[in-house]
Amino acid sequence: MNRNASLSSKPHYEILDGLRGIAAIVIVVFHLLEAHFLDRFAQPLSHAYLAVDFFFVLSGFVIGYAYDDRWGAMSVWTFLKRRVFRLHPMVIAGTILGVLLFYPGASTLFPLIADTPVWKMLLYALLGILMIPTPPSIDIRGWQEMYTLDAPTWTLFFEYVANILYAVVIRRFSKFWLAVFVGIAGCSTVYLTLTQGDVIGGWTWNGEHLYVGFTRLLFPFFAGLLLYRVKKKSVKIRNAFLWCSLLLLAVLLACPRLGGQERLWMNGLYEAFAIIVLFPLIVFMGSSGEVRGRFAGKLCRLLGDISYPVYIVNYPIVYLYLGWISDTELPLSQSWPVAVAAFVAILILSYLLTRFYDIPVRKWLRKF
Repeated sequence: MNRNASLSSKPHYEILDGLRGIAAIVIVVFHLLEAHFLDRFAQPLSHAYLAVDFFFVLSGFVIGYAYDDRWGAMSVWTFLKRRVFRLHPMVIAGTILGVLLFYPGASTLFPLIADTPVWKMLLYALLGILMIPTPPSIDIRGWQEMYTLDAPTWTLFFEYVANILYAVVIRRFSKFWLAVFVGIAGCSTVYLTLTQGDVIGGWTWNGEHLYVGFTRLLFPFFAGLLLYRVKKKSVKIRNAFLWCSLLLLAVLLACPRLGGQERLWMNGLYEAFAIIVLFPLIVFMGSSGEVRGRFAGKLCRLLGDISYPVYIVNYPIVYLYLGWISDTELPLSQSWPVAVAAFVAILILSYLLTRFYDIPVRKWLRKF
């Protein structure tokens, strides 16, 4: 068997691609609304940040599907190289966009920007491109993000960690030991949500956020992997994209935050249920259905293609909107046209990056 042919890309689960796109769009809306609702207890999209945890479930499932049966013809180095080729072009694009929009984003919300020399900002860019996190002590924005030029990169840091763990150790686990590992990670998820009230965190390079980040990573990612290994391929669900989309949007958007500040455990219980039960259920349903109709197929493919660019490049633009709202203090009732314009700009930019940068670059990288 030709080695390169054996490692060629498998067909995508179109429904899962579409769901990834829906979750990415929800994240963008959530980030724009943060300009008006920084308080987690006032945010109207109370659980939209759970899209990150949904992404991890999807990633684990897709990694299992794409690579579990290839280890006889693939080394750890080959796997890691392929993952870098898949993920890193957009990391670089998001960081460069963060560089271009860094100084225009100076505002009362980000006062450190105006005092940051160019050399230091460029050093941050280099560290970001190399995926080297930065501690709060040398922050140049003021929000203590480990990747301050493009905040969502923190999830890519944990994605890379999961890929390394999978390649080096966990791919060798039997279904039983993988289930044990996932069960322990699930207990950690429940403990976090019941004590903190949610899973918010993971983007700062300190002990507290690293604990949250690893907790958010380990159960969803490896539960997705376990789901792939135990799922029966004969199961078929009709209208799966519709039902999965409705259920995903209900989890992320419809349910308000529960319990308030006095009963954090109530909201934590809901989030644990969403991560441990509902997200694997949605992935199971989505992987058990088929897209019917040309329009639905094109929509899922488009959503899947732009999902990662939408997620990774949205925040440099969101920074501008956040700073503008901080300076003008305009309510959402007056600023919504600018918010809509930012939203549309993110979608258009993501599409252009997908078509003219990400896909061509990844195609070129496959030669190596």
